[in-house]
Amino acid sequence: MDIFIQQILNGFVLGSVYAIIALGYTMVYGILGIVNFAHGDVLMVGALVALSCIGVLQNHFPGLGNLATLTIALVIAAAVCAAVGYTIERFAYRPLRKAPRLAPLITAIGVSLLLQTLAMMIWSRNPLPFPQLLPTDPLSVIKATSTTPGAVISITEIVIIVVAFVIMAGLLLLVHKTKLGRAMRAVAENPGNASLMGVNPNFVISSTFVIGSALAAVAGVMIASEYGNAHFYMGFIPGLKAFTAAVLGGIGNLAGAMVGGVLLGLIEQLGAGYIGHLTNDVFGSNYQDVFAFIVLIVVLVFRPSGLLGERVADRA
Repeated sequence: MDIFIQQILNGFVLGSVYAIIALGYTMVYGILGIVNFAHGDVLMVGALVALSCIGVLQNHFPGLGNLATLTIALVIAAAVCAAVGYTIERFAYRPLRKAPRLAPLITAIGVSLLLQTLAMMIWSRNPLPFPQLLPTDPLSVIKATSTTPGAVISITEIVIIVVAFVIMAGLLLLVHKTKLGRAMRAVAENPGNASLMGVNPNFVISSTFVIGSALAAVAGVMIASEYGNAHFYMGFIPGLKAFTAAVLGGIGNLAGAMVGGVLLGLIEQLGAGYIGHLTNDVFGSNYQDVFAFIVLIVVLVFRPSGLLGERVADRA
């Protein structure tokens, strides 16, 4: 039971990060119908920009508290990623809106490689240590005994879960209760008709990329804070898994991205925790990445529309 509770806690932490990243995928797909495979690399840019900001703040403002340092770095990283997202949409995707669907996909792969190369040139190809600015002492959920390991969670992990759910709730309110949200749903349903009603599709689409990219920066800082390092390739696997989470929940559906992200995190962590026992130690926890793609294959075969299976446009 201790192992089960620990894997559930780990799954919620990991799933919260996947959900934040998946929201960026699902927002873009819901409005444009394309998959922005460069989204994971925007995450990477956010983590590395935050790392640089933390270094500058610690060198020039040593009296600044850890929480204030992390908050300022996160805000700057989100702003930089928002600018990167706008640039990607403006110069890589906007000219291809009427092109065949394969063209934006190839462009996305090219943008992904470009961002990785630039990051490698600026920050080096080696993993860089990310400072632990939040308390790392584990909090006991189930006390360890002489025969059981117990279950623990850190302050960093609690902050990740809380921030993720606050962001997800805020994004739902934005989409369903604000003028910009109504414009997003209108453009997702029919850009031509939306423009006739006074909506500027270019502004709405750019805003979608900006918001999604800022969320990716938050996810990047979450991952770097949890694992203690950042590097130019760190966004690739989380990006693929978040895309799987978006497909699992129903790509184009915000609630589906959230549900899919949390479910995928739970599946992955439970699989990692028990795969050794189920296979008599033939496979270990290092095979945990397999579960995400098994889930993707199963969902595409048996329910291609995802668990909730509803596009943003259907709810406009």
